[in-house]
Amino acid sequence: MIRSMTGYGKASMICDTKEYQVEIKSVNHRYLDVSVKMPRVLSYLEENVKKEISAKIKRGKVDVFITFCDTGIEDKDIKINMQVAKIYIDEFKKLANQENILSNIEVTEIAKLPDVLNIKTKQEDETIKNELLSVTGEAINNLLQMKKHEGERIAEDLINRINVIKEKIEKISKLSTGLIEEYVVKLKGRIKEILKDQQLDESRLAQEVVIYADKCSIEEEVTRLKSHISQFEKLLYSEEAIGKKLDFIIQEMNRETNTIGSKANSLEITNEVINVKTELENIREQIQNIE
Repeated sequence: MIRSMTGYGKASMICDTKEYQVEIKSVNHRYLDVSVKMPRVLSYLEENVKKEISAKIKRGKVDVFITFCDTGIEDKDIKINMQVAKIYIDEFKKLANQENILSNIEVTEIAKLPDVLNIKTKQEDETIKNELLSVTGEAINNLLQMKKHEGERIAEDLINRINVIKEKIEKISKLSTGLIEEYVVKLKGRIKEILKDQQLDESRLAQEVVIYADKCSIEEEVTRLKSHISQFEKLLYSEEAIGKKLDFIIQEMNRETNTIGSKANSLEITNEVINVKTELENIREQIQNIE
């Protein structure tokens, strides 16, 4: 069944002293666009996270938010970047001298500044990688469940609208079958009125009817529309990312419907064409939400 591009998934995991939390939000987008926000200590795993997501999601704007906390001290390597700290101190002293303010700089305050205090884990990167990807996979699965549930609702609406279109096309097809006979009757009446007592040329009349029938025939368009509908219905139950394919099919259906409208010399058919185009536009808006 189809999946929506909109969804949310969250998962968390605690391993020994390490705690992970992954949140994933997905919204409509023309292509797949993955953005990851994560702590600097895990930044080397960003591409791994993106690959994990792109393997299961094919379309949408996906935002990933990762938090990580490690309360253990055994595997920590704490270092102070003395060069960066010295630059901060020198700049603060310059500021104090220029503004005539006290320069009692606390060490603890300097340590809070960006890039001064570096805490690195001594633990093997592979362990953290496996743990992070595990919780990321769980968050993705939760996201997919929501996307699938939303997709089912969209599919239900699309099926109802496609069924309406099928009914309208059948009605258009039936209405078109009587156009030729109606035209023959009207044409004979006009010719007899013009010719009055003169003899009617049946062969010429037949020729005019053939020309008219060729111009106003919508049989090919109706056949192609039915074929497009069949393809559309099959795609609704596909496991692939079908949003772009459905969009293309709707464009083709709209094109065939426009051709029918331009050929049909009937107010009733024109009204039904308008109804079909209305439903196609509603479907087109809906499929913008499909992955």
